Amino acid sequence: MTKHPIAILISGRGSNMRSLIDACAQPDYPARIALVLSNRPDAPGLETAREAGLNTVAIDHKPFGKDRAAHERAVNAALRDAGVEIVCLAGYMRVLTPYLVHAWQGRMLNIHPSLLPAFPGLHTHAAAIAAGASTHGCTVHLVTDGVDEGPILGQADVPVLKDDSPDTLAARVLSQEHVLYPAVLAQFCETLDTHQ
Repeated sequence: MTKHPIAILISGRGSNMRSLIDACAQPDYPARIALVLSNRPDAPGLETAREAGLNTVAIDHKPFGKDRAAHERAVNAALRDAGVEIVCLAGYMRVLTPYLVHAWQGRMLNIHPSLLPAFPGLHTHAAAIAAGASTHGCTVHLVTDGVDEGPILGQADVPVLKDDSPDTLAARVLSQEHVLYPAVLAQFCETLDTHQ
């Protein structure tokens, strides 16, 4: 079985990264983690990744100032050096420029905490409650130039309960994210195998 080398990009604790680490540890899972990269050297997820024996790198965006493309060139170089085939965004809190999006066109996945196209961007759980939505959830999609607009690869939904707060709804959605992301990534790897 081919285990496709992936990179996971994080900015925080990396809870979705943890579910991908667990999945990739299975012998019959079609991906392996070649690199965990963060734009924040203090991201708690980096320590989690190191404890799992994974290759990590922090490329702090702050020294690059407003030059997002220069930061992304450094990120892209690290991805290429690690031999990555697929990039998985997992709480990577940077709006990407066309440079990195185009460099990984069709090979960059993101998980978003809503049922896209509903509620792109931030504060999705509060937005779903405010809109009176009866269902909410998460989406794995390919990354394109538009924010949260790429082709949808998979979704999971949860009911919105009448006494939900953004935090209680977020917790239920997050548990589905941890199931959905590894499942969709496995399907994506198998699709790559059939097209190679």
